[in-house]
Amino acid sequence: MLAAALLAGCGTVQVQPLSADAIQKQASSDRQAARTGVPPIAGQLTMDEAIARALKYNLDRRTRLMEEALAMNQLDTANLDMLPRVMANAGYSWRDQELITRSVDSVTGLPSLANPYISTERSHAAYDLGLTWNMLDFGMSYLTAKQSADRVLIAAERRRKAMHVLIADVRTAFWRTVSAQKLRKDVKQTIDMAEAALTDARKAESERLRSPVDTLRYQRQLLENLRLLESIEQELASGRVELASLINAPLEQGFEVAEPQEDGSQAHLMEIPVARLEELAVTQNADLREQFYNGRIAVEETRKTMLRLFPNLSFNYDLRYDTDKYLINNHWNDAGLHLSWNVMNLLSGPAQKRLAEAGVKLADQRRVATQMSVLTQVHLSRLQYQIAYRQYLRADQIWQADAKIAEHVRNRQQVEAQSQLELVANNTTAILSLLRRYQSLAQLQGAASKLQATTGLEPRLGSVGELSLEQLTKDVGASMREWQQVK
Repeated sequence: MLAAALLAGCGTVQVQPLSADAIQKQASSDRQAARTGVPPIAGQLTMDEAIARALKYNLDRRTRLMEEALAMNQLDTANLDMLPRVMANAGYSWRDQELITRSVDSVTGLPSLANPYISTERSHAAYDLGLTWNMLDFGMSYLTAKQSADRVLIAAERRRKAMHVLIADVRTAFWRTVSAQKLRKDVKQTIDMAEAALTDARKAESERLRSPVDTLRYQRQLLENLRLLESIEQELASGRVELASLINAPLEQGFEVAEPQEDGSQAHLMEIPVARLEELAVTQNADLREQFYNGRIAVEETRKTMLRLFPNLSFNYDLRYDTDKYLINNHWNDAGLHLSWNVMNLLSGPAQKRLAEAGVKLADQRRVATQMSVLTQVHLSRLQYQIAYRQYLRADQIWQADAKIAEHVRNRQQVEAQSQLELVANNTTAILSLLRRYQSLAQLQGAASKLQATTGLEPRLGSVGELSLEQLTKDVGASMREWQQVK
C-alpha cells in the first residue's frame, strides 16, 4: 500500500502552461524553419517562376507532401505486418523458499513412500526465441496493406488537388500584383493632383472668389474622386502580400513582377468540345479518382469482414533454454499447430457482412454523385470562363476608350482649356478602367485555372524537391504552354 501511494504521488501530472518566452522562441524557430532553403528573389519575378516557387516552397504544399510521405510509411508498416512474428524473451525468477512437492499413488490415492522432492531451483533464468505465424493475421494484414496502398494514391490525389488550387491562386495574385505595380504611380500622382486642387478650392472659398455653392460642389466632386482613388490604392496593396505568402517570400520584402507579354486569356479553351472536357474530367479529376480508390478500400473492408468468419490456423516454433540445474535437458525445441474458431461469428457474421456491403454501396453512391458533380463543374467552369472572357474583352475596350479620353483631357489642360476637376475625374476614370481590366484578367485566369483543375490538367513535372528552381521554372513554362495545345 505504501509503494502504491508513492507511485500514485509520483505519477500525478500538473498543468504546465507554456510561458511567453517559450512561445516566442518556438515562433522564432518556426519562422526560420519556414524560410530555410528559400532563395531570395533576384530581379523581376515572372509568372513561371512564381508558380515554380509556390510548388517548391509553399508551406501548405509541403504539408500535403508530408501527408503523402506519411501514407507511404504506413504502407511500409502494413507490408511488414505480413511477416511472421519472431519473439525473443529473457526472464529471471526467484523465490525465498524451495519449491518442495509431494505425490500420491495414482491407484490407491495414498501418499507416496518417497520423500518430498525439489524439482525447481529457487532462482533461475530462462531464454527463448520463437517464431509464430498466424494465417488469419496474415490475411488481414494483406488486405490492410492493399487499403494502405490505396490511401497512398488518395494522398497523391489530394496533393494534386492542392496543387491545382495553389496554381490558380498564384495566377490570380500575380495579375493583381501586376495591376498594383502598373497603377501605383498613376494613383499617387492623381491623388496629389486632387489634393492640390482641393486646397485651391478651399482657398477660393475662403476668399469668396466664386459662388459658395459652386465651390462646395467642386470640393465634393474632388472628395468623391479622392475616396475612389484611396479605395483603389487599398485594393492594390493586398495583391503583393498574397503573392508573397503563396511563394513563401518574406512579407515585408518588396519585389517587382514582370508583366507577361501575353495576357494569358487562353481563348482556345472555349474551342474544346464539351465532350472532350467531360472525358478528361472523368479520367483525370482528382476528386473523382479519390472516390474510385475509396470504393476499392470499401471492397477490401468487405473481404476483411468475410475473412474474420473463417477459423484461425497458427503455427509456432520455439528455441528454449533454462538455467535450472534440476532439468536434465536445459536446451529444447518445441513446435505447435493450433486451430481455433470463434463460434460467435456465426451469429455476428451476417450483421458484419451487411455493414460491409452497406459501406460498399455508400462508396459507390459517393462515386456516382461525385462524377455527376464533376460533370456539372465542367459545364459551369466552361460557362464561367466564357463569361469572364467576354467581360475581359469589354473591360479592355472600356479602358482603351477612357485612356484616350484622359490623354485628350491632359492635352487640353496644358493649354488651360480644361479645369483641374475634369482632369482629376478623367484620370480617376482611366485608372479605374485599367484596374477593372486587370481585375477581369485576374478573374479570367481564375476561371481558366478552375476549368483546368476540373479536367485534371496539371504541369507534368519531376520530383519538385530534387529539381532546382531554375529547372523547375523552365518545366513549369513548358507545361503551361502544353495546356494551350489541348484539344
